[in-house]
Amino acid sequence: MASWLLYTRPLCRYASKPFILAARSRQSTLAPSTIRVLEETYPTDDYTNLTPTISSKLTKRLHAREGHPISTLRSLIEDHFPDFAHLSSLSPIVTPYQNFDSLSFPDDHPGRSKTDSYYINKDAMLRTHTSAHEVEVFAKGTERWLLTADVYRRDEIDASHYPVFHQMEGAKIFGTDPSSIEEVERDSQRLERQLAMSNIVIEDVQHITETNPVQASHNVRSSEATAKNLKLSLNSLMYKLFAGVAGASEEDPLRVRWIEAYFPFTSPSYEVEVFFRGRWLEILGCGVVLQSTLDRAGVANKMGWAFGLGLERIAMILYSIPDIRLFWSEDPRFLSQFTHGEISTFKPYSKYPASYRDVSFWKPNESMHDNDLYDVIRDIAGDLAEDVAIVHFRPSSTCIY
Repeated sequence: MASWLLYTRPLCRYASKPFILAARSRQSTLAPSTIRVLEETYPTDDYTNLTPTISSKLTKRLHAREGHPISTLRSLIEDHFPDFAHLSSLSPIVTPYQNFDSLSFPDDHPGRSKTDSYYINKDAMLRTHTSAHEVEVFAKGTERWLLTADVYRRDEIDASHYPVFHQMEGAKIFGTDPSSIEEVERDSQRLERQLAMSNIVIEDVQHITETNPVQASHNVRSSEATAKNLKLSLNSLMYKLFAGVAGASEEDPLRVRWIEAYFPFTSPSYEVEVFFRGRWLEILGCGVVLQSTLDRAGVANKMGWAFGLGLERIAMILYSIPDIRLFWSEDPRFLSQFTHGEISTFKPYSKYPASYRDVSFWKPNESMHDNDLYDVIRDIAGDLAEDVAIVHFRPSSTCIY
C-alpha cells in the first residue's frame, strides 16, 4: 500500500477544500479508440497517455499574451536579436522522429519513455523541447532565428515543476569558408568591445577540450570561432536580462559563469550560470550544432550555434514569482501586476493557509509510474495540489481494485 501526502493551498482566490482522490490505473480502464487534439482526430494505442488537463493547455499560448511575464520576457530577448527571425506559431504536435531522432538522441534516452513524455499515439506526441523544430526551420533556409513555444514533459508536483512550460531557442548558422569565418570573428570583436564597457565579470572555460570536443567534420579554427561567438552573444544577453534587476555596478558587477556540458545535439556544449542574489543560478544550455542535424535539413557547407532556455525559470527569478503554477492563473490580482515590456516584483496575495491531505491507496500490481499518479491528481485537483510526496510504501502480495 502506498501512502502519499498532498499539500494543498489556493494559488488564486479560492479557499482550500477537501477533495477525494480516486487512485486508478490507466492501463485498467477501457481507453477510447480515438482522441481529439487541436481539432484533429487521432487513433489511440498503447502509447496514448495524453490527459484532459494537459490537452486543455494546448491553446493557452502564454508567450503570446501581451502583458504576461512570459510574453514580456520573450519580447526582451527578441529585441536583443533584432536581425533574427522571430517564430512562435509552430504546432506542439510533432513526431518522435522530429523530437528525438532528428537530433541524434540515443535509442535508450529516458525522454523517449511514456513516463517522461506525452504521446497521442506511437507516431505523434507533444514536443518536449523547441529543438524538435530545428531541422524543420533550418530546412526552410532560415539562418538566424528565435523560436518560442510551449513544451510538455511529465513531471512531479511542486512549486518549481509543471508539465507545461515555455522555451525559447535561438540559432545562427553561417558558411564554413574562410571569409564567412572571418566575418564571425569580426562580429565577436564587436561584442567584446561592447562587453568591455559593461559591468560584467565572465568566468569562462576553454572552448574545446578532450571532454568537450570539436566535431570530426569541423576544423579547430571554425569550431573555436563559433563557440566564441556563441559565448559573447549570450554574455551580452545575460547582461541585458539581469544587470538592471541585479543592480550591477563597477563595484559589484554581474557575474556570469560557463560550464562544460553534454547535450545530444551539440558539441562542444556548455551551460550558463548567473550569480544573482547570493547564489549561482543555471540559466540555459547551448553549443555548436551537430553537423548531422544540418545534414538532415539539407544545409550544405554551413555550421553554427544554438541555445535553449526556459522562460519560466528566468521569469521566476526576475519577477520574484515563487510558484511556477502562478503563470497559469487567470486571477486579476496576478495579471494586473504586470505591464508589457517591464520587469516588476510580484506581490503575493493569497490569504489562505496551506492544507495537508494524507491519502492512502492500494497500488496495482502492474507497473505504475509516479508520473501516472501525478497526472491523475492534476485531472482531479488541478493546481490546488501544491506538492505531492510519497511518505510510505508497504509491499503487499495482494492488490485491491
